[in-house]
Amino acid sequence: MPLVNAKEMLTKAKAGHYAVGQFNINNLEWTKSILLTAEELKSPVILGVSEGAGKYMCGYKTVVGMVNGMLEELNITVPVALHLDHGSYEGALACIEAGFSSVMFDGSHYPIDENVAKTTELVNICNEKGLSIEAEVGSIGGEEDGVVGAGECADPDECKRIADLGVTMLAAGIGNIHGKYPENWAGLSFETLDAVQQKTGDMPLVLHGGTGIPADMIKKAISLGVSKINVNTECQLSFAEATRKYIEEGKDLQGKGFDPRKLLAPGAEAIKATVKEKMELFGSVGKA
Repeated sequence: MPLVNAKEMLTKAKAGHYAVGQFNINNLEWTKSILLTAEELKSPVILGVSEGAGKYMCGYKTVVGMVNGMLEELNITVPVALHLDHGSYEGALACIEAGFSSVMFDGSHYPIDENVAKTTELVNICNEKGLSIEAEVGSIGGEEDGVVGAGECADPDECKRIADLGVTMLAAGIGNIHGKYPENWAGLSFETLDAVQQKTGDMPLVLHGGTGIPADMIKKAISLGVSKINVNTECQLSFAEATRKYIEEGKDLQGKGFDPRKLLAPGAEAIKATVKEKMELFGSVGKA
């Protein structure tokens, strides 16, 4: 099945009170593990690519070629969107050109008027090309490609301004953080989420920083209109843990255990397990 934009899968998720996972990819193993798990569980899925990961994988055209090749060779039948995560204006244009099916423009660090102006331009381009677009209001805490935010909460009126531009989905800061959550984290602001939902209506809302948020908070967020949840750090941690265990047990020194296909296999399986756990939590299993 060719790449699709995320609009239909997220509209269904919002109506059905579940969420679609965006799982960030970093290389071939990541992409393969996520696609195979989505196919096995019959779940729609969004592959997220940060600008940093895009550069690491040689550029956006390389990413598009790899993903399209896998969709065909692995016989993937579930809906898959390839989405730029936290894109700059220039990054969004580059991904549109390269063949992504969805982009995020993160204008949250601009004054609201500039965010509106740049988002408007990109909405027009995406509409013309049939792509989905995500916008952001209110910085998400933690670190994302070198940009650090402290878990601010978005202004619901600003969210409405951006939603009214015709974006497909909206990321609103509700106290969430990228990466590991500190011990003194105050939790999600459901008051903010509820206020944003009331202002934006049927707009699918996005929860960034899905790693480390307790399951009950995730479920409550979904009940309040969150239809897309981003996961990255948790897959990285599970991959690292499985790889460390393989090496510490000396398996890389046994036979041809140093072969990268063997060395990376436990980490790839760990990513599959993490993705499965998240898809079950988000309620997207069997929704393809």
